[in-house]
Amino acid sequence: MPVKNTWIRNLFYSKKVAPYIFVAPFVITFFLFFAYPLLSTFLMSFQEVLPGATKYIGLANYKKLNDPDFFKAIYNSTKYTFWTLVFLVPFPLIFAVFLNSKLMKFSNFFRSALFIPILTSVVVAGTIFRLMFGELPGSLFNTIAGYFGAEPQKWILHSTFVLVILAFWRYVGINIVYFLSALQSIPQEIYEAAEIDGAGKFDAFKKITLPYLKPVTIYVLTISIFGGFAMFTESFVVYSGNHSPNGIGLTMIGYIYLHGIEFNDFGFGSAIGLTLFVIVMLINIIQLKFFGMFKREDS
Repeated sequence: MPVKNTWIRNLFYSKKVAPYIFVAPFVITFFLFFAYPLLSTFLMSFQEVLPGATKYIGLANYKKLNDPDFFKAIYNSTKYTFWTLVFLVPFPLIFAVFLNSKLMKFSNFFRSALFIPILTSVVVAGTIFRLMFGELPGSLFNTIAGYFGAEPQKWILHSTFVLVILAFWRYVGINIVYFLSALQSIPQEIYEAAEIDGAGKFDAFKKITLPYLKPVTIYVLTISIFGGFAMFTESFVVYSGNHSPNGIGLTMIGYIYLHGIEFNDFGFGSAIGLTLFVIVMLINIIQLKFFGMFKREDS
């Protein structure tokens, strides 16, 4: 028994073996839950996948992408992503600056209040927003509009309007946390030196705060792009499924679900998924290149 324990101890403490043991969980997880599914999706995109049988059909699945619903889904997802970037990058940054200020009263209360929405269920939040923006005269926003003499509106027909508000309400808090963590890592001595040199608050924000926030800003921008194109549950709940009027609530993930799950066409669903993967990767590579993230820093 002691011999066995000694052998195991020597194995784990070995300078050659120990690093591989610590890296093994990540490597196994990566291959099981990313590399293997991605490879399987790539292969299925060239196949007709039926229960108990598969058949190679070449590029037939990709040719079916020339479909008005596919372009509608791309348009909806791109439009949604654009407006979420407009609201979920600059506004959390501004809020974080105010919450980080020593002059801000009850900052802890506002931090908690803005963060709580991210803890709510997407399904619950989507259902509440559907009721708030309902078409009936008694819905919350139609009631408010009625006080100003306006007629009841069909708010959810403006899909971007309702879904972007829902996204802003739900995700602004977590983005504030990202920016707050970066703001609190900036040395205060830099601001003090700038103040001694005569720099004002705006100059300090432009020349000190913003450059220090660049890595976090790019991170928030990147995950927001992924999150925007990956949006599905919100639209599915607000429009009670994928069959919204004129496809106004159809997203790319919804399009994958429609064909892959509802129509049981896994081959075509895989082709849609890979196309979405390439689109999102290209957009993020372009924005990372634009912000100079691939350049080597000067020593």
